[in-house]
Formats: sequence, structure tokens, C-alpha cells
Amino acid sequence: MAHKDYVGRGRAAPKQNNRKEQPKPPLPWLRIVITLALLIGFVVFLWTIRDNAEQAPASGNEQQSQKEQALPELQEEEWEFIKQLPSTTVEVEVEEQELSERPYLMQCGSFRTEEQAEELKARIAFQGLESQVRASNGKNGLWYRVILGPYTLKRAAETDRHTLRRANINNCKIWYWNLD
Repeated sequence: MAHKDYVGRGRAAPKQNNRKEQPKPPLPWLRIVITLALLIGFVVFLWTIRDNAEQAPASGNEQQSQKEQALPELQEEEWEFIKQLPSTTVEVEVEEQELSERPYLMQCGSFRTEEQAEELKARIAFQGLESQVRASNGKNGLWYRVILGPYTLKRAAETDRHTLRRANINNCKIWYWNLD
């Protein structure tokens, strides 16, 4: 079996290109002529605009000075409502909210372990709200519920729920108080 030495063999000699050199295409005279015509047209256009721009401000200043002379002098305005506001009272009829017979509670979580419930209670406390952890024994075993309340108005419970949502505590539900 013969041993091949690829490194010692060296590089192959470059192949000769037997193709005939192709002639270069002629210059595109039509494109050159069109480009020069467009360029000259653009320069002429700019030259005409420049001449018009130099003439316009002089006549504009004259017109502006004539308008200033023709305008009457402005009078100072007196606003009466600024003086009237402090002495004005507004009467609004508001219906009283009916208090429900049953208070509301807000439950923010229910956990199998008391540690998880206490952790949520601490997060709620950082928002300035007081919550309770209540153990409840149901069909599924022992659960630790984190609740807030009682609230006499549902609006107060909604206000606290929005405060908790801003702190990314999103699972709070508002129900009638039924913890017997």
C-alpha cells in the first residue's frame, strides 16, 4: 500500500486560461448625455429660485409694516370669573349609598401551607393594608386563606384591591363576609 504525502507534494501549477479576452463594451453615450442634461436643468432651476428668493423679502417687509400700522392697539382684558370664583358655591345632589346588611371581605389567596399564606400577608402589609390568615377545613383538606376586611362598602374593598394590583398582587376576589 502506497503512502501519500499531501504536504510534500506541493501546490498544483495554475491552469492557463485559454479564453479570449472579451472586448470592453462601448461607453453608454446616451446615458451620459441624459445625465448631463438633467444636471444642467437642475442647476438652472436652482438659479431661478435664488433670484425669486432675493426679491421676496423686500416686498414682504413692506407689506408687514403696512399691516402693523393698520392694526388697532389691543386693549387689556379683564376676566371677571377670577373675582367671582372664590365667592361662588356649587350645590350638588348626591344620593346616599345604601349600606348592605352583610359586610364584604376580600380574599387574596388560599394556600396548603401556612408559610405561603404568611408570605402573602407580609407582601400585603408592605402596601399598608392589614390582612388575616384563616385556616379553613373543607372537603379538600386544610387550607390557609389570606383575607382582608370586613368592609362596609364594596367601594372601599375595590380601592384596596387596586392598591394591591399596583404591587402585582392580582388574584384578590371580593365576596360577602361568610366565615362562620
